[in-house]
Amino acid sequence: MSSTAVNHGHRDSARRREELREFLRSRRERLSPGAVGFPEAGRRRTPGLRREEVAVLAGVGVSWYTWLEQGRDIKVSDDVLDAVAQALRLDDVEHAHLYRLAGLNPPQRRAAPSTPPSPQIQRLLDTWAPRPAYIRDRHWNFTAVNDAARSAFGYSDTDHNCLVSFFTNARFRVLHQHWDEIAPAVAAGFRADAARYPGDPEFTRIAMELTKLSPEFAQLWARHDAAEHTSAVKAVDHPDVGVMVFEATLLPLPEYPGHHLILHNPVAGSGTEERLERLLGS
Repeated sequence: MSSTAVNHGHRDSARRREELREFLRSRRERLSPGAVGFPEAGRRRTPGLRREEVAVLAGVGVSWYTWLEQGRDIKVSDDVLDAVAQALRLDDVEHAHLYRLAGLNPPQRRAAPSTPPSPQIQRLLDTWAPRPAYIRDRHWNFTAVNDAARSAFGYSDTDHNCLVSFFTNARFRVLHQHWDEIAPAVAAGFRADAARYPGDPEFTRIAMELTKLSPEFAQLWARHDAAEHTSAVKAVDHPDVGVMVFEATLLPLPEYPGHHLILHNPVAGSGTEERLERLLGS
């Protein structure tokens, strides 16, 4: 490793520890003693909790917590950071931020149960028309599909799961120009998502049921490939209007962990926008 890279690494680490110091101090100062069960007696020179009070709440040594807040280069563990986060009443975003500032990967946010979209997200789906869009939960179940997606991709009221529909919806398969080429990536994407939630048996149930329905999926699932995709190109050859080519972008919904909004935009110069308007206007 070059000396330049080492110097950059030292500077990045120093900035991170400085941010950690300021973050912990600001979170400590926003809490009143009474809010965490300490007596309010006596005037304090500084607002909020004292360092020793945070240490007591977190169950760690006062010296160790002081070193942490001073931004010293010390070893920390997940359990200790979780205790500090609880003591400082950090929310999920602040909790993850604390992990990153301490040089650790934040814990996986618990996925939200499958839920209909909020009115704000539903309005986005509606106004995205005439372009296709839908929302899927962590198991790839559809929670909302706009009319453009149903018309362009052949989804019907019997399509409840994106993965299952890809491998079992005959109309979707006929429409999709490059189904055989994309199928391995689709199966690999579902396996990668399943690995995010190792204690969730629903992924295994869906996969096992689908192996009985689709020999192609069974073969691909047995390969144990894993892949992550945030964008893709989707081409469909619709019998009514011809070939339409879309850029698909997958966007996480932070307020619903595990849910994603998938937006499809016509590829410029492909004639897709005009064909889509004809399809939906017919």
